[in-house]
Amino acid sequence: MSKDEEAKRLHKAQLRVLHLRLINGGQLTGGKLGPPICIVFEGWDAAGKGGAIKRLVESLDPRHVHIAPFAAPTPDELRHHFLWRFWPPLPGWGGMTIFDRSWYGRVLVERVENLATQVQWLRAYDEINDFEHSLAEEGMVVIKLWMHLSHEEQLRRFERRRDDPLKSWKLTEEDWRNREKRPQYNDAVSDMLRLTSGPLAPWDVISSENKRNGRVEVIETVIRRMEEGMARWGIEVPSADDEEEERTQAALAFDDAEFQLDPEVESDGGDGGADAKSEQGADAKSEQGANAKSENGADPTAGLRLEA
Repeated sequence: MSKDEEAKRLHKAQLRVLHLRLINGGQLTGGKLGPPICIVFEGWDAAGKGGAIKRLVESLDPRHVHIAPFAAPTPDELRHHFLWRFWPPLPGWGGMTIFDRSWYGRVLVERVENLATQVQWLRAYDEINDFEHSLAEEGMVVIKLWMHLSHEEQLRRFERRRDDPLKSWKLTEEDWRNREKRPQYNDAVSDMLRLTSGPLAPWDVISSENKRNGRVEVIETVIRRMEEGMARWGIEVPSADDEEEERTQAALAFDDAEFQLDPEVESDGGDGGADAKSEQGADAKSEQGANAKSENGADPTAGLRLEA
């Protein structure tokens, strides 16, 4: 995939994600909230999860999406059931959470590295299925992405990271050691995909052999799964119309007086006039906002916040 094609498809997809997010958060539906969106990222080391997440959320207000990264459990977390630490970040209705690694560590790294007993990781398949099924039955749209790349491509990326002073920090001795256990991880991944993919929480395998292709495939897959989940819960999903989504984007642009450039000032090119206009607009806006709040007894901007 060329760089231009990637940019074009990402831009179109990002507008669509933004549109769906605003609908689901009640911003375009009079406050009616859509189902919680839970996106789970798993994949091989260096498969491009971080880059895919970055582009997935690039068009969204950071207050309206929660990214929850997970590493090895802390000593306190180990005192609890393995699913316990994943409950707090789960989204509510109208919310959206992205898990960068997840509860699947139980049947992947914990299985291969003997951090869980065989009884524990074998039992975990049913526990995970029950967990995800209960979330989905309560309305959550569970989107699960496995980012796949070959052993050879992973080695090339490792070597590039090793030789790049700005990226070498991403590579650890553990990453190299994990490569030696690729056969065991292959078995664990195969079992995970086979035993934990169901109608309400299916796996989507993303080919990340080419990073550009992987990024585009991730966001387009998320869009498709979001649309399916929203339709399942009776949320009207508009057609993917370019003009409609461009209007949605335009509606989010700053429209307050202090952010608008006076056409006369623009033609004059005078900094002083622009400063005066900005100050006058800000004063007027402030006074109007204060009067509205005083007269109505409430902040007129209340209710315009999305919940992540």
